[in-house]
Formats: sequence, structure tokens, C-alpha cells
Amino acid sequence: MTLPLPQDISERWPNLTIRPVQSGDLEAVAKLLATGIEVQTPSIRIEKTAIDIREQLPQIRRFYWLLKLLSWFPNPWEHLLCVYVAESAGEIKGLIQIAPFNRAHSTWRVERVILDPTVEVLGLGSALVRSCLETIRSARMWLLEVNVNDRDGLALYRHNGFQPLAHLTYWALNPDVLAKQAMREPDLPNLLPVSNADAFSLCHLDTAAMPPLVRQVFDRHIHDFQTSLVRSLMEGIFDSLSQTEVVSGYVFEPQRQAAIGYFQVRLCRNGAFAHNAQLTVHPAYTWLYPELLSQMARIAQDFPPAPLHLASADYQPEREEYLEQIGAEPTERTMLMSRSVWHKLRESKSALETLQLSEMLPGFQPSRKPVPSRISWLGPNPLTPLPKGVSVPDGTPESKDRPTEDPSQFQGEPPSDSYPQNGHSC
Repeated sequence: MTLPLPQDISERWPNLTIRPVQSGDLEAVAKLLATGIEVQTPSIRIEKTAIDIREQLPQIRRFYWLLKLLSWFPNPWEHLLCVYVAESAGEIKGLIQIAPFNRAHSTWRVERVILDPTVEVLGLGSALVRSCLETIRSARMWLLEVNVNDRDGLALYRHNGFQPLAHLTYWALNPDVLAKQAMREPDLPNLLPVSNADAFSLCHLDTAAMPPLVRQVFDRHIHDFQTSLVRSLMEGIFDSLSQTEVVSGYVFEPQRQAAIGYFQVRLCRNGAFAHNAQLTVHPAYTWLYPELLSQMARIAQDFPPAPLHLASADYQPEREEYLEQIGAEPTERTMLMSRSVWHKLRESKSALETLQLSEMLPGFQPSRKPVPSRISWLGPNPLTPLPKGVSVPDGTPESKDRPTEDPSQFQGEPPSDSYPQNGHSC
């Protein structure tokens, strides 16, 4: 299956084909990953919604047919490997990786765009992005993240309708900072483990912790915070293969009967890479930042020394202030961008759009203007005099009550029921 190309791209690249990646393309993909230019360049990802094709290409080669089989029927891992390549004259010139951001598949995310150094970024990159926008019909919103210093990436995504949503800063807590935080005893009396029964509370916390515009783009619901038995089993297998372990918990407020803080930390068992943490705190309970960070630091002490990566947004100033205070180092600044399908510019018109209603409507109009007639559906008014020469047959109700027309009324003599003039009747 090939993806539709915009008209201007197809005229400029007559031999260009955009299609899903195949097993025979993996060697060319590996070469493109080594020598190509990655337009979207965040080096740290806290929330991973798909397989990282750059880091997990050997596993993709080993389990390619299993991933291909999962993409043939609806299942939770249907879009685990959703990669499209741009082929021209038998050579792979670029690729794009996308993935659904939520369970409802109403918001999709552009994971990465990688292009050959010999092609134009704005031209071929736009072809890849716009082809995905036209193909994924279930997407109402699109989301991506790009480094603030990547001018080519910013120009590419702005050219295709993406607008800034939020600024993110990625922080690294070195092992010595984590050790210092672990020495502090966290004050979390209501720290509870996470289960599917807590999905409503976690969804409410996630909704309250972000601005309305970000909430609308993310479009998360209760089922986004639930995990089925099959999904839990598959995630456990994935964690064992990647030498990681996931620990999560949330803080419950008994008075409000709601969750006010949540954390999830993905720990590396062998110390080969950094620990990744997700942190959500209610805006009215920012005092939880030191407590939750101390809790995660104490958990990380049971694993080999490694830095802890954490993200903060521009609408979370208290988190950034506290991370600067404890000595965390900012490693990267990115921009979160979004695009709505309602602003989509379609290059190819549909069949309904090609119909000219202005040419069809005249056929349903009458051929000439109707001529008014004296016929009334209510019948003749018995109080109105009949014209001269017109009479009503005898025996009809109108013949008894209808007055006859008197010629004297039209020879200057005013009728008896005329309106008063100058305060006197005529």
C-alpha cells in the first residue's frame, strides 16, 4: 500500500513512492539512521508510545514478522511499528515514524523524521508529513516535539501547519544528587500502589495538572490509565528483554478523595542507560515535589548508579525552580507542537467538493415566474362588495349577507362609514 502524495510533491518528484517499511528495507534504514539527518532531534524521551527504531533496530530485525502480523488486525500493539519510507529510483531517501498518543487514537504523534543528506529537508520532509496527515483518518490532532535549536525542523513543521503548544526542559539528576536526595525521609503517609481501580483518580489528576489547550490536544480518558492483563504481560516481557523495571505510585488525599501526586520511574537494572521518570503533581500541592523526588531517589539507590531524567513544562514553574535548587542540570530544551485536522489543506479535492451546486440548482427552479390569480383557498369574503356585473347565485350563503355595489358610492359621495375629518364625522 502506497500513501497518497500531494499534487505539488508528485509533480516535483514523479518517481517518489511513500509506503510502509518492509523487511527488505531494514538494511537501507540502518544506513539512513547512520548517515541521515534527523529533523526532529530530542535525545531524551520520557513518554514512549512506540518502538524506538533507532535504538531497537536489532530487535525489529529479529521480530519483524511478529510486528507485521500484529499490524494486520486490531489489537493494542497494532501501531507498535508504524514507519513509512520514501523511495525514489529504488533508493530509500527518507523515513517517518508515527504512533497513536492515546488509546482512542484521536491524537497521533510524529516520533521522528530522518532524511538523506542529499535531499531538501523542506521538500521531502513535507511529502512524508503531509502523506501521513492524509492517510491516518482517525487522527483529529497531531503532536510532535522538536529541539528549539533545530531550525530546519521548526521550519518544516511550521510550514505544514504545526503551532507551538508548550516548551519542555529535560533535566538530569546525577547519581550524587540522587544520593543526597535519598538521605531525606519523604513525608508521604498516603502513598499507594497504582491499579486499574485508581484510573478515575489518575485521570482527574492528569486533567487538573495541565492547561486546557494541552488537555484538549492530549485527549486522555479513563481507559488511558488502565492496563489489561494481556498488556501487563507484554509490558513485563518487554521490560525483561530491555533490562528495565517500572515502579509507580500515587498520593491520595483523604479529605478530597482524590489523587494529588503521581510518579512512575523506569529503572535500568544494569546501569547501561539512565533512569526515566514521569511526575504529575496537582497545582495546589506543589509541596509534593521534594517528597516525591526523595521517594524516587530512594528507589533508585537499589539499582546501579545512573542519572535520572525528568521533564518539566513552561506551565510548571515550581518544578523548574526546585530542580534548579537541588542541582539538577538542564540537558535539552524542546518545543511541543500540535496541529488540528480542521486546518488541513487538502491538495486533492474529493468527489463531493468537485460538484458545482450552482450549476445543479437551476434545474430545480421553476421555468417562469408564477402569475397571480384571483382564486383564494378561503373563498370569497362576504363583507367585500362584488364588482359591477358580478352576482352570486341565489340560495347561497353569500347572497344573503353580501352587499351589492351602489354606483352612487363612486360619484363623489363618500360612504357612510368614512373616517372622521377634523374631529367631526361626515
